[in-house]
Amino acid sequence: MIDSGTALMFFTTSILLALTPGPDNLFVMTQAAQNGRKAGLLVTLGLCTGILVHTTAVTLGLAALFKASASAFGALKFAGAGYLLYLAWLSFRAGTASGAAAAVDRLSSAALYRRGIIMNVTNPKVSVFFLAFLPQFADPARGNLSLQFMLLGGLFIVSTIIVFGAISYLAGVFGDRFRQSAFAQRLLNRAAAGVFAGLAIKLALAQR
Repeated sequence: MIDSGTALMFFTTSILLALTPGPDNLFVMTQAAQNGRKAGLLVTLGLCTGILVHTTAVTLGLAALFKASASAFGALKFAGAGYLLYLAWLSFRAGTASGAAAAVDRLSSAALYRRGIIMNVTNPKVSVFFLAFLPQFADPARGNLSLQFMLLGGLFIVSTIIVFGAISYLAGVFGDRFRQSAFAQRLLNRAAAGVFAGLAIKLALAQR
């Protein structure tokens, strides 16, 4: 089993990675600003479910497929880019409304949770990252590697919830003020559309 020193080092590294500006925390920040802190937390839970999927992929060896196969990597990343463009369109369309209708349509908890899952699972770079990251903290001499990978994935999820939960709260407070004004809400929705489109382009151009 993983010793406490290695676990602490992994957890600290995971916290720092979660704090580093990237697609996932930017996505959470945008969702929380648009739809409130609860939305950010639900999206975060979805992202964490995606992390569990990627951890399982590493454990089963599936992540190696995305690293080795250009077609598999490309198919998944373009699916993710297409989804982000769809979210960009939804935000842009919401921004063209007036008055109270300018707010983004109230999404169900399930829809927000699903957004987080799709955002994370359709990014093949996450699987490739985990394939390179997790084995650095696992040791065959300490027992079953699959169990070690799942434990490390669990620690990464905890670090993500802590950091992204804080981001959700702060962005939600910021967004609450903007949603009091229809004009400011339209600006926020347009900005969100730009963020989603930018993330889509970045994902589409990603290399293995």
